[in-house]
Amino acid sequence: MTFADLGLSPELLKAVEAAGYTEPTPIQAQAIPPVLMMKDIIGIAQTGTGKTASFVLPMIDIMSHGRRRALMPRSLILEPTRELAAQVAENFEKYGKNHDLKMALLIGGVQMGDQLKALNEGVDILIATPGRLMDLFERGKILLTGCELLVIDEADRMLDMGFIPDIEFICSKLPETRQTMLFSATMPKPIENLAKKFLTNPKRIEVSRAASTNENITAFKVPVKSRAKRETLRWLLKNDLVETAIIFANRKTTVREVNKSLQSHGFRSSEIHGDMDQASRIKELDRFKSGEVNILVASDVAARGLDIKGVSHVFNFDTPWHPDDYVHRIGRTGRAGAKGRAFTFVAEDDAEAIENVEKLTKATIPVFGKKDVRVELKAPEPQEEREEQAERAPRREREEQTERPRREREPRAERAPRAERPRRDDRPRRDHDDGPPLQPGEWNGPRPSFLDVGFG
Repeated sequence: MTFADLGLSPELLKAVEAAGYTEPTPIQAQAIPPVLMMKDIIGIAQTGTGKTASFVLPMIDIMSHGRRRALMPRSLILEPTRELAAQVAENFEKYGKNHDLKMALLIGGVQMGDQLKALNEGVDILIATPGRLMDLFERGKILLTGCELLVIDEADRMLDMGFIPDIEFICSKLPETRQTMLFSATMPKPIENLAKKFLTNPKRIEVSRAASTNENITAFKVPVKSRAKRETLRWLLKNDLVETAIIFANRKTTVREVNKSLQSHGFRSSEIHGDMDQASRIKELDRFKSGEVNILVASDVAARGLDIKGVSHVFNFDTPWHPDDYVHRIGRTGRAGAKGRAFTFVAEDDAEAIENVEKLTKATIPVFGKKDVRVELKAPEPQEEREEQAERAPRREREEQTERPRREREPRAERAPRAERPRRDDRPRRDHDDGPPLQPGEWNGPRPSFLDVGFG
């Protein structure tokens, strides 16, 4: 099957071909035709399966017909994070270059001025995070009554981040006669309830989990003490042929500490986490993509949706608290047919977390061993022994230099034999017991001369 078999327009096919794609992925092949037929969709797929293009491509053709109006976007895509929203915007720019469509990116962490200007001019496609969209809606800067198409992307991530009430509010402000698409890696009960409430007779599309079927990812778990994680990480970075790597940690403070430690040991690393403003995050991502740094330490803000080519390794510095996060983290490598390796550090307190991961993926993660090392390890040389010998040699020379003059000096006068020495009892006593006995309480030590001075 090719993209031409899916019913896309010739202009769109030219853009897809220019981007270097010829065959659709399973999620694209199954989702694009029903979307073009204006049906509601439930798509269950991991990142890295081509999910974004499965709704971006048909949306471009659908939105190419119609007229845009000020403050009233014609379609809406909700994303949980700024990075995902920016990536979807890049897809629209890449595939929609042959269409006269206006797109706006509505995310936090940047100035509102340009966003408001774009809304006033009218947009066909609005890509937004729930927080910024709710902010502008409450200020009366945007109207949702003209929205014909809604996409809720990464719905399970929205649930984890507490956005479901916001999404329900946004959906209630949209027209009832609209097309809705919901994409999620998993389908927990709250997401199912959301789908039943806001989708009409949806077509359900499910593709296999990338974590359990992607043969391009070789995954290991590394049992390690918490205090030895940094040392273990540095060893793997040096010995496993790492080209580019993303290191995930559960806490933002850990991200900063690990990055600082790597930099102090000479690694070209950078960091990205939720406390950074949008401009700084984009800057660090660009440095990583350009190769200025080859190691990116990240919190889970970067775990989903980031499509960075050529990531050879993923390291879970902390075992993820949620097993779904494991799937998305290791999905940053082994993309587009490339090979990738994933390492998860498992401390003593992570036993339950790693069990949950293995239950989710339905596979036991092998323990990393010597046979799995990418470079040939030489037989250990007695380096420590040589260093000790080198340290001992100068010490012996110093001792000999000090002993030699001592031996050359004149011998001391011989001491009297022990038998001839006076016994302790025969030695003169040095206490003052020659005088008359003193009365109790009187001074019995040496008599200072100032006591003999009289006063007239």
